[in-house]
Amino acid sequence: MALAQRAQILAVEPPAHTPVLLDEVLDHLSPRDGGVYVDGTFGRGGHATALLDRIGPTGRLIAADRDPAAIASGAELAAGSGGRLTLAHGRFGDLPAVLAGLGVARVDGILLDLGVSSPQLDEATRGFSFARPGPIDMRMDPTCGPTALELIGELTAPELATVLRDLGEERLHQRIARRLKDAERGGELTTTVDLARVVASCFSAGDLRRLHINPATRTFQALRIAVNRELDELTAFLDSFPDLLAAGGRCVVIAFHSLEDRLVKRRFRDLAWTSSLPPALARQAGERVLAVCTPVTRKAVFADDDETDDNPRARSARLRACQRTDAPNLPAHR
Repeated sequence: MALAQRAQILAVEPPAHTPVLLDEVLDHLSPRDGGVYVDGTFGRGGHATALLDRIGPTGRLIAADRDPAAIASGAELAAGSGGRLTLAHGRFGDLPAVLAGLGVARVDGILLDLGVSSPQLDEATRGFSFARPGPIDMRMDPTCGPTALELIGELTAPELATVLRDLGEERLHQRIARRLKDAERGGELTTTVDLARVVASCFSAGDLRRLHINPATRTFQALRIAVNRELDELTAFLDSFPDLLAAGGRCVVIAFHSLEDRLVKRRFRDLAWTSSLPPALARQAGERVLAVCTPVTRKAVFADDDETDDNPRARSARLRACQRTDAPNLPAHR
């Protein structure tokens, strides 16, 4: 089936969408008239709409998303943009290929808003939410790859426990993994509510009283990250984005949990590193004389109380930004 047909089938009427940290994104990305920008996680177009307002009639915005429904939802925005908005179905980890396919060598800024989007969470049929019954799917691109239920079936209990520990930071990873495997073999996992119920059964009454989140939260996070290979994709992006930015261009990344944010923080730090050797010796050693990127944010930027009151999703959001220099992109210092 062609992508356009799949997207039409998957598309839903987009709910009202509030982009996270919008003012901070515009401030730190600093879009200008006539610039070329990339929104690597289009979602439902909240950030993209604001960027189009800032880049003027001669600017260009390339918006990518791995979710065909997200791309389909942007058709009206693209049609009304006067050719300034280009939609591309693809992963942000593959942005070099996406941009090359569009004939774009360098851009003036890149934005990523990581994690699952609000519309994906709100639509029970996508399988991301434990609040309403839906298939145990969790694929951001539901046209390819194994579902979360298939992943549970494919992994051994120790392998599944490792996923829950490393990607969900779940303390009860071994117990939950064993019970999930038993439930999957017994045909007890039909919906996301079943999955959440099995996970909750692993916690004692005292644990449940002390928890400030749904007991299935970390397990759902781990399975979602594993199904979509989110950390691998983020690593691929962080390795490649300096070569996509023009000198003075900026990269802004919004993360929602420590695993993502740690990768962003370390990569931005490494790109700002320069050799302690004299320039001539540094060049001989293959080390940087000039930083590839300089920090725009010294620390992570968080939403203020007003935004978190209006948009609970913003509570865990943290933004980091850096700016490209004209230095060559040598491998990061290790």
